[in-house]
Amino acid sequence: MQYEEFLHRCFRCGYCKLPSNYTDINCPSYLAFRFETFSPGGRMWLLRGWLENKIPSSARFSEIMFSCATCGNCKENCAFPEFKDYLLQIFTAGKEKLLDGGHVPAAVRDYLTKMQLHGNPYAMPSKKRFQWAEGSGIAPFSNHEYLLFVDDVGAYDPRGREIARSVAKLLQRAGVSFGVMMENLVSDGNDVKAMGETLLFEDLARQNITALNASGVKKIITVSPHTFNTLKNDYPALGGQYQVHHYSQIMAFAMGKLMYMADLPPLRVTFHDPCYLGRHNTDYESPRMILRSLPGVKVAEMDRNRKNALCCGGGGGNFFTDLLSGVDDSPARVRVRDAAIAGADVLAVACPQCAVMLEDALKTEGLGEKLRVMEMSEIIRERIL
Repeated sequence: MQYEEFLHRCFRCGYCKLPSNYTDINCPSYLAFRFETFSPGGRMWLLRGWLENKIPSSARFSEIMFSCATCGNCKENCAFPEFKDYLLQIFTAGKEKLLDGGHVPAAVRDYLTKMQLHGNPYAMPSKKRFQWAEGSGIAPFSNHEYLLFVDDVGAYDPRGREIARSVAKLLQRAGVSFGVMMENLVSDGNDVKAMGETLLFEDLARQNITALNASGVKKIITVSPHTFNTLKNDYPALGGQYQVHHYSQIMAFAMGKLMYMADLPPLRVTFHDPCYLGRHNTDYESPRMILRSLPGVKVAEMDRNRKNALCCGGGGGNFFTDLLSGVDDSPARVRVRDAAIAGADVLAVACPQCAVMLEDALKTEGLGEKLRVMEMSEIIRERIL
């Protein structure tokens, strides 16, 4: 297994499952299940035992490995600087080896099968990938400055489609030159790569790169931080050289082009940092610049924010495989409690997956009368002329 030589270096101090203040639990799977085996250090121990034939393959072992939400908190807080940057790669390599041996949870197998057969996890025809844009006046990409790349959730999920349209309309109002590709694109593959299915990821990426390069795309705006991460960090090695921006990074410097309503009621907003914009790509300020610039909006930080933010639990494919839900302390449920404690009127998100995860958790927690989950573009559009 790749990175196997690093496994013995973990001495399981436990910092990997905590934020930097060491007072909370920040590993999503450990928070949900409270077994040490679900912590990053526990996974390291299990992997080593498995590779040394001391632990057999089992459904339980596979669930533990694939429940990792790839949030990066372990990498942020690991006490061993010489190999902390390899933690997520180690877990991905372990999942890859499990896949090679056919030892995967049924939900993971079903997800990857749909991705292989259909190019998306909803098993929808590729021609329906762009239905979210119908009737919106969004132009097909031609000589625009940017291509707007919409992720699987934005393309197929009902709530995700609302968010994709909201982001597109906001970019239009800000005068950003962009278009969308109406054919040939498939899933960006970020979660496929995080699950360890490297060859499938490369196949998806190359399909997209071929289509993007043929259309002359140079600059890309993404709705999802997951898409932003993989197009920015993984595609260049496969021939996809683009300037990639999450839409919040474009809007942070375009807010002055918008006209705002007068006498808006005050709004107390707390922001949930998406892992793939924050910890994975160290941008914590673009969304906050936007929120601070909105008239009447007061930003109230949750105790866990920026590099210490708690993941919603949807990363690493868990949004689709649902390995972390169904428990009282699922990360999404704990996160909406954090927002309520902060006294927020609105829990702002900048990721379609986060929006769906946290809205579901809000209903489960019975906090719908006290708190709203809103995608950031929706907050902006609610307050402009």
